[in-house]
Amino acid sequence: MTRIHQPEVTSAVITQHFVDRQKLHEFHPFTRLRALLDKYPAGQSPLTGGKPINLSIGEPQTQPPAFVAEEIARASAGWSRYPLSKGSEDYLNASKQWLERRYCLPDSMLDSSRHLLAVPGTREGLFFTALTILPTAKPGKPAPVFLMPNPCYHVYTGAAAAAGAEVVTSVATRESGYLPDYASLPEEILERTALCVLCSPSNPEGAVASPEKIKELILLARKYDFVVAFDECYAEIYSDTAPSSAFEVLAEMGGDLSNVLVFHSLSKRSSAAGLRCGFIAGDEKWISLINTTCQVGGAGVPLPIQAAGTRLWQDEEHVEKNRGLYQENFRLAEEILGPVFQVEIPAGGFCLWLDVGNGVAAAEKLWREAGIRVLPGAYMSHRGENGFNPGDRYIRLALVYDPALTAVALETIRHVLVPDQEARGKEAEKPPADMIAGNLS
Repeated sequence: MTRIHQPEVTSAVITQHFVDRQKLHEFHPFTRLRALLDKYPAGQSPLTGGKPINLSIGEPQTQPPAFVAEEIARASAGWSRYPLSKGSEDYLNASKQWLERRYCLPDSMLDSSRHLLAVPGTREGLFFTALTILPTAKPGKPAPVFLMPNPCYHVYTGAAAAAGAEVVTSVATRESGYLPDYASLPEEILERTALCVLCSPSNPEGAVASPEKIKELILLARKYDFVVAFDECYAEIYSDTAPSSAFEVLAEMGGDLSNVLVFHSLSKRSSAAGLRCGFIAGDEKWISLINTTCQVGGAGVPLPIQAAGTRLWQDEEHVEKNRGLYQENFRLAEEILGPVFQVEIPAGGFCLWLDVGNGVAAAEKLWREAGIRVLPGAYMSHRGENGFNPGDRYIRLALVYDPALTAVALETIRHVLVPDQEARGKEAEKPPADMIAGNLS
């Protein structure tokens, strides 16, 4: 099978702008998706009754282990109590012990009372972290900078808007391995940077940062004295090799946690998105200050939820089962979409970042003709002054259903987006993405 490579234009390496807090709807991807699709009735999907298939949201459709409900019921007396913002001793210890097992950390590296903080998911944790770390701009002085990849998870941009920081993005395309290159940014930007985020495995592309890349960023943060937030919420979902963590690199560097915060959640790992339970670990100074911010304007994780979370961090069987399901879904994606698209199986995560030539047009066509909801890549990305948006060509498919339903959805996507492809189901030369885009117009 001939694979036709479509080069990407990467002339806009960085973008710089501010986001108006009163115009969050202009960048929030799901608000934009509703505006695009909800004016049309959903097409008939292949499911019974034509029920729509939602591949736009990274929400696991498998259920968490049954013991989650049991643990919540057992700890139900805690519903009448305000939880400590920092987290219960049991939950923090379980989180610490999981980090030590997963990344082979020395016992002395982490102190659960000083280096960990329970949060209601990484989204909330990242938001309150930005509010804490990004300083108020001083009159006559440039605003602080929040560095983020482009494309990226929308909470980074929203948090920067809430804090009044300048958003500076570093493009993450196929040519860069779908990871940002912060070290190449101008010194003037790095000197103003207060916070930087690296998501690995990345959302939406599923790229994984190497230990060398992680170390380079930690050293850069210490050189310019900014904080790096390592968003590792997809760390337990991978194709072949477990992703490296910032903690493994920090251990090799001597165990100093300064300038580093790491975020983990049970939403993806344990199919417990509704539980709203995760943690931040790292620099003691910032853990303490973020805890204070949460005490002022946040809500601690309820005690029964922490009880369930404690048990989930102690169990690996359900995680391995989930990982196998996602690996099978990607095998199906390669088998079904591979003959007609350039399918790149991600190193981590459960989303497929698929080049279809025109992501917005593809999303609209799939919804109107087949009742399949996908997220245009442009809605996760920042457009540069020259008009370049690294997500324009893509759609993000969250492959979160069981393999049987996933296969049906993928077959339908192929049929709708490449209706004139002959010898369907056979080895065939893949048409260029621009030809596919022509079918969408």
